[in-house]
Amino acid sequence: MNAIRKLLRKGLYLAVPMFLLLLFSPGVTRAQQYLIVDCTGANTSAYPSINAALPNATPGSFILVTGPCNENVSLNQVSNLNLGAYYGQTAVLNGGISITNSDNVFLYGLNVTNASGNGISVSNSRGIQVNVCSSSGNSGFGLNVGGMSDVTVGASGAFSHNGNYGIYITGNSLVSLVAWAGPVDISNNLVGGVFSSQGNFSTLGPTTITNNVSNGPNSGFGINLLGGARAQVGALFGPNTISGNPGGGASLGENAEISFWNIGPSNLIQNNGPVGISAGLNSQVTVYNISGPVGAVISDHTSAGVEVYANSQANFFGPYQVMRNGSATDPRSAGIRLDGNSEAYMRGGQVTQNNGPGILALVNSSADFTGVTLSGNAGGQIINCDTSSWMVSDLTKPGSAFSPAGVACRTPHMLGNRAWFNALSPNTDWSVPKARFDTYAKFAVKH
Repeated sequence: MNAIRKLLRKGLYLAVPMFLLLLFSPGVTRAQQYLIVDCTGANTSAYPSINAALPNATPGSFILVTGPCNENVSLNQVSNLNLGAYYGQTAVLNGGISITNSDNVFLYGLNVTNASGNGISVSNSRGIQVNVCSSSGNSGFGLNVGGMSDVTVGASGAFSHNGNYGIYITGNSLVSLVAWAGPVDISNNLVGGVFSSQGNFSTLGPTTITNNVSNGPNSGFGINLLGGARAQVGALFGPNTISGNPGGGASLGENAEISFWNIGPSNLIQNNGPVGISAGLNSQVTVYNISGPVGAVISDHTSAGVEVYANSQANFFGPYQVMRNGSATDPRSAGIRLDGNSEAYMRGGQVTQNNGPGILALVNSSADFTGVTLSGNAGGQIINCDTSSWMVSDLTKPGSAFSPAGVACRTPHMLGNRAWFNALSPNTDWSVPKARFDTYAKFAVKH
């Protein structure tokens, strides 16, 4: 402070530039402390690495990075830290970032590649935000989150071309994609796109989960949910696209749940190996159009658009489209296949042009549908049931046993369909991560 007072005595024109120089030099503290890192060595007054700057960071600090940096960064017991490139720029990090036992860490503009492990790992941490970052080309996971952590991927991002899953969630953790500047790309990973077991995943779009390679059993899925995992796939900021995944679009087991919903754009689940959405072992899938022309398009799979099996349930609220699924070589092909004590509850929508029946119900399964367009399916088949399965629909009138052409299914009673009660719209408040992003944009500007 004495140095600044002396400068002020020499005149304003000299003092202001010198003050700014001091302000952006290492070790200067104010309400927002700035620690400048230049891994290229061009700025000799800056820290030479992120790890060199970390011991001097305090709550509220900004560590602003010019790369490339060749180091592994460990953030342990850190609070309220901002780490990243200058706003509007990016910085390359050849190494991984590990965040443990920390809270309110904000990453921005980092392109992370770790040849010997995960890109970004988070454990036992809360309020972690990853904005305009890519974690791609890592030998492990792109983003690995566990230990009851919560991570928000804001603005945009990429988790692609990794040696394992793009995003891996365990331990009652939560990963939310809030890509208002979008998209978030989770593609071309060697095992799958998103995996969650006892964890939660959500996106508000636009998200692309495409071409994730099948590398052994239980792999090659766009989204793979096990162990009571939950997922919300919402199309709000833009469409979500799940395609080209050879294992399937979304696979659920072990009491997992997934909901595809939209406010405007559509969810596109197309060309994913045998099945678009597969829910089994006490799992549930919902396709729900809140507003917009088409909530979801589930098309061009070789066996079934939607498969529900082993005491699982599906809920469809239109308009949606299940079309062009199945193949002539698969006798179980269908638009929607129910098997093993499973159920479908359908209101509105289109199930058309499938290479098999629109609905196939097997082994004590049932379908309750009304207002659904079931046309153009192979052989004119609307619904086929084995002798243990049932339907309740608007195709048969109360008091009548008449079934129209294309219906091969029994009706257990003539009391009509179950009444529909509209569900509430999901919470789409993204104001908290957006406010933190705006704060970084205000203060992390290169002068």
